[in-house]
Amino acid sequence: MKDVDTLSLFKALADASRLQIIKSLTKEDMYVEQLAERLGLSSATISSHMKKLEDVGAVTKRREQYYNTYALNTDIFTPRIIDLIQNEREDTGSNVREAAYRQKILTTFMKNGKITRMPTQLKKKLILVEEISKAFTLGRSYTEKEMNLIIADVFDDFCMVRRFFVDYGMFTRENGVYIKQHDKISAMNTPAAY
Repeated sequence: MKDVDTLSLFKALADASRLQIIKSLTKEDMYVEQLAERLGLSSATISSHMKKLEDVGAVTKRREQYYNTYALNTDIFTPRIIDLIQNEREDTGSNVREAAYRQKILTTFMKNGKITRMPTQLKKKLILVEEISKAFTLGRSYTEKEMNLIIADVFDDFCMVRRFFVDYGMFTRENGVYIKQHDKISAMNTPAAY
């Protein structure tokens, strides 16, 4: 379902004739002339509608003797409308806005690969902490001294960054050894202390 552009699908379905075509195809697979006769439209009009429905993946076409027979793509119509809308929102707008916001924070608080100052707002701080974590390899062990040296290349307060790494589940710490577990901070790893 991810391959479907939800907005294009809804636009294609926002036509009474195309909805009648979909309704007819729920009963049986049909070719253009059958649909034209059933709906009282010309074959050219039906062909035009079928092209739009095919472009958004709502119908599939197969060749049978001299005719193209159309069938409803049930995979498109199985999910609930709310699922389609939710996926579309997650896949497009929010990701773009999130990436732009992230880039703005990095540009504002980093110069020449170093953090110039740490923001007070937690959300902004976490973006910078995630950026620092990119210098570490997932699954690898680091001594506290190694951690400090790597962090200090980007930000002077390496103690604060180490604490964020552990508190937000990006690293585990045992006997002074840190192991990177995750690249991103997840909501599940968010402590209430901050």
